[in-house]
Amino acid sequence: MEQQMIPGLFSGYALDGFYDEMFKADGEVRPEYAFFLSQVAKVQGEDLMARQYAAERALMSMGITFNVYSENEGVERIMPIDIIPRIINGRQWSRLEEGLIQRVTALNLFIDDLYHEQKILKDGIVPRHVIESSKNFLPQCKGLKPPGGIWCHITGSDLIRDETGQFMVLEDNLRCPSGVSYMLENREILKKAFPEILEKMDVQHISDYPTRLLDMLQCLSGKASPTVVVLTPGTYNSAYFEHSYLAQQMGVQLVESSDLIVVDGQVKMRTTSGFETVDVIYRRIDDTFIDPLAFNPQSLIGIPGIFDAYRKGKVALANAPGTGVADDKVVYAYVPRIIKYYLGEEAIIPNVQTYICEEDESRKYVLEHIGELVVKEANEAGGYGMLIGPRASREECQEFRRRVEANPRNYIAQPTISLSRVPTNIDGRAEGRHVDLRPYILYGQKVEVIPGGLTRVAMRKGSLVVNSSQGGGSKDTWVLY
Repeated sequence: MEQQMIPGLFSGYALDGFYDEMFKADGEVRPEYAFFLSQVAKVQGEDLMARQYAAERALMSMGITFNVYSENEGVERIMPIDIIPRIINGRQWSRLEEGLIQRVTALNLFIDDLYHEQKILKDGIVPRHVIESSKNFLPQCKGLKPPGGIWCHITGSDLIRDETGQFMVLEDNLRCPSGVSYMLENREILKKAFPEILEKMDVQHISDYPTRLLDMLQCLSGKASPTVVVLTPGTYNSAYFEHSYLAQQMGVQLVESSDLIVVDGQVKMRTTSGFETVDVIYRRIDDTFIDPLAFNPQSLIGIPGIFDAYRKGKVALANAPGTGVADDKVVYAYVPRIIKYYLGEEAIIPNVQTYICEEDESRKYVLEHIGELVVKEANEAGGYGMLIGPRASREECQEFRRRVEANPRNYIAQPTISLSRVPTNIDGRAEGRHVDLRPYILYGQKVEVIPGGLTRVAMRKGSLVVNSSQGGGSKDTWVLY
């Protein structure tokens, strides 16, 4: 049906049968959006577009850009922002927070077990070959004891809402989860776009994230005033803005591999006044590239000897090397069992139903119904290595059938879920666009969930692909008390 009660921006807003986060199926406004809608309805279309343009100019002036690799263009673009926020009520958020703490706690126990006694493999909860065939399981990390027994210091699990509005976990990101800078800058931009509304609504703060991140990193060292750095692959990395932004916000040095060297077992940073010992490294480099002596010998962005210094407790790394095994999309399918095994609890936030293509019955079903499913490679990200069956051609479906048959271990499949939609400003009129949510979880002395996260938006009408590298945008996420 159409939402016709609100003039201007929301005039003729169509629900189209999807779960809409602002409006119920009968057109009634959901309580968490009521005040915002009553205020924004007073804004003229020209004024709204002026605020939208101001937001985009602010992003460009701050250098918040990235490359859309899928379009083979050599230019940088801003991460599209929509100034209509996504709003989550306090009760919903409390449940999500509880579920994310449960999930990260269990995943940390799982990773630690894999690199030590491997009880979960011996008990047959997760098949041994699934772990040993994962390209992110690093035998070099066996016996490793990270500070405090914590492996996944920064996590960004992706959540979606289905046709009923239920939150579900789509995947976990424990290697180098990105996007938190967009979350922070989106809030600053919305403070300028809707200052009166934000002031009057009871929205939880996120601006202290850099402080909380630094506190967590510092607690990894036994020193009173440890030296912390952010390690970036360099200026050509698509997330370089975020690396420099976080370093600046925390008041620490941003370094590349050429700035660091291992001397007498210690990691040293080159400075204008000589070498300075580094105690904690927030790495934004994938595991196998961090040390050519321990992992990939062809890596040009690693620091020779740093892994040995880490093993000996001379430096702390966040996240710990080896954590990426929990990013494997096949391992993801076992997370509810992992939670049950280590915590004795049912998963608070369920997984999306997942078919493991290596299992005979599941593979047979996937091959027969591939046109109805979303098929994903186990270790790809950013919307790549994926087939959305209902949107794919016959040739594309056939190609993925061949891939699955040739290497079933490398694929999972899931039903095509109609992601929830949130009203989005499209040329001065609100239209529903599909969204997901990436909350950020810090694990230092305890597990903390930042009250908000990055809402990613599929800006193209009808699209389910929200990734910025594939043309998606973002929204500020308001979590109410």
